[in-house]
Amino acid sequence: MTPNSASLTLLRFTLSFAIAGQCATAQEPEKRPAEEVQDNSFLIEEAYNQEPGVVQHSLSITHQVTRMAGPDEHEWQFVFTQEWPAFSQTHQLSYTVPYDYVSKDEDSADGVDDVLLNYRFQALTETATQPAFSPRFSLILPTGNVDNGFGDNSVGYQVSLPLSKIVSDRCTLHANAGATWLPDVEGHNLVSYNLGASAIYAVTRNFNLMLESIAEWDEEVNAAGRTERNLSALISPGFRYAFNHPNDAQTVIGVAAPIGLTSDTPDYGVILYASLEHRFRRPKSEKTAQ
Repeated sequence: MTPNSASLTLLRFTLSFAIAGQCATAQEPEKRPAEEVQDNSFLIEEAYNQEPGVVQHSLSITHQVTRMAGPDEHEWQFVFTQEWPAFSQTHQLSYTVPYDYVSKDEDSADGVDDVLLNYRFQALTETATQPAFSPRFSLILPTGNVDNGFGDNSVGYQVSLPLSKIVSDRCTLHANAGATWLPDVEGHNLVSYNLGASAIYAVTRNFNLMLESIAEWDEEVNAAGRTERNLSALISPGFRYAFNHPNDAQTVIGVAAPIGLTSDTPDYGVILYASLEHRFRRPKSEKTAQ
């Protein structure tokens, strides 16, 4: 082979590898910034079920202050949630365990609140023109200590309808609507409603700015034994940051500052959030490759 022939052959191989690399890049487009952190809101429920083989553990700590004529009331709420895919991304099982601590002046009370067992169905998967939609049904267990002001001493039911849509490379919108039914609470059947929405802006792939807002119309039994409906609403600006680890594991931490908008809502507070998402089994594609 002459030097010129060798040079031409080397050039052909180089061009072939370059073209192959470009084709591979075109077939596997890089994620948009908004797609990097998707299921880590503090107050709003996203419509994305867990992927097969991936479990998520999350803990939120909320401290809220209600201004009173005398000493202010302080409430701490610790909420732990664990989400598991049920064989596929179509079905998801999870549970939520809340623990509350309330103090005012020298009086205080603490204990586990009512626990939720949740099932969620991925009815719609997000596409370029279609939002993600995953209705949830929850069974409310009467685990709270009613004497200390926690729980309702009733087996209840909750329905939530979350929608999620990435609307640009950096912006995601979420919307929630739901209802809670608590039968036979001091002789009354209580029905409450909730609405919520949020906007998430991906400053970078790992750092997001968040603005969440929720409103709840809670039906309760008052001291006179009659039902009344209270409106609590708040807006909560915040941020979150994701740390990506080997084997597709991800840790997310965040902070938010909820601000009450009605007289039935705590005046202000702070939310601390942390989650860990990791695989508990390998994808089928990796097993097949081995």
